[in-house]
Amino acid sequence: MVRVAGINIPDNKHVIISLTYIYGIGNFISKKICNDLNINYLKFVKDLNNVELDLIRKNVYKYLVEGDLKRKVMLNIKRLIDINCYRGIRHKKGLPVRGQRTKNNSKTCKKNRKYIR
Repeated sequence: MVRVAGINIPDNKHVIISLTYIYGIGNFISKKICNDLNINYLKFVKDLNNVELDLIRKNVYKYLVEGDLKRKVMLNIKRLIDINCYRGIRHKKGLPVRGQRTKNNSKTCKKNRKYIR
């Protein structure tokens, strides 16, 4: 297992897929990282040499990933809750936030709902 940004990424997968195991990096950014470094993204992680792995590690830290990104998302949600906007109230009640129906769907949101007095 190779460690990048504090996460163990699998050796037996392609580079483009392995990088998506890092929170905040999807297919687009992982492909962009590989193209910037001239690494074939269909290459397996176990076939990469140490120089390529170091380049990947340095390039991943250019993006907001893992703990910093999670902290930013939580602060944004906390801000919505503090200003008591509609989305903040929906977050607080544990209901769907982005306009989804609640009559038939959203069972998982309503399953662990917190009751607010």
